[in-house]
Amino acid sequence: MTPAEAAVGRLVVCPTPIGNLEDVTPRVLAALASADVVACEDTRHTKVLLDRYGIRARLVSVHEHNEGSRAEELLARMRAGAVVALVSDAGTPLVSDPGFGLVRACVAAGIGLEVLPGPSAVVTAVVASGLPVDSWRFVGFLPRSRRQLEALLADTPETLVAFESPRRLAATLGVLAARDPGRPVAVCRELTKLHEEVRRGTAAELQAHYRESPPRGELVLVCGAAPPGRAQREEGLAAVRELVEAGAKARPAAAAVAKLTGVGANELYRALTAGR
Repeated sequence: MTPAEAAVGRLVVCPTPIGNLEDVTPRVLAALASADVVACEDTRHTKVLLDRYGIRARLVSVHEHNEGSRAEELLARMRAGAVVALVSDAGTPLVSDPGFGLVRACVAAGIGLEVLPGPSAVVTAVVASGLPVDSWRFVGFLPRSRRQLEALLADTPETLVAFESPRRLAATLGVLAARDPGRPVAVCRELTKLHEEVRRGTAAELQAHYRESPPRGELVLVCGAAPPGRAQREEGLAAVRELVEAGAKARPAAAAVAKLTGVGANELYRALTAGR
């Protein structure tokens, strides 16, 4: 970046530690110290990091409830030459965190965008899982709908990475274990923090463990790829279950879905009754 470019207003995306404050990079600290405004998800949370490194900065909040209106204000500042540093509470902004609207607005307005490398719970977890990293898919927070969850878990020909609530982890693993008990899974908890834990095993093993020992803290769930050929069957089973929940009888529902999907009606019926 030339001195002339550095003088132009722009947005600098700054990843922050996911737990251990020592993981912040020198470039991010320099960007935060020199920015005219630091746009953050929670000003109180960001202030802890800034105080740790003796940085005084003007903070404004940018979260899911005000990002639209705040983006216009920050765009006006950047058009006038201000440098805005964007951070989230932890990790890289936009990755299941606010900031996409602001970044998109900057791109549309032709305002400079600089993205600094840094911590990410997603990348840390997929590497720590011990599962294949040549092809993986991050889906943010897992859906609460059982049908959507089953379809997602079934339709993943690559390693699946997701955020999950400690309260729902055992139930989610139960859904996975009911369909594929031997599927490899890793639960990454409190990454980079004092009580960091990475537990690896099959879906059935981890479901049994967390059913008896509910976890605490922030979690990243990493699942091995679904076995080839299961996706269509799982989608059909989810459709049959939805029809039954709506009041249809199991056998006619299985027969109807079988005609649409090509999956055997008896296979769908047996899988449905076995899961009850």
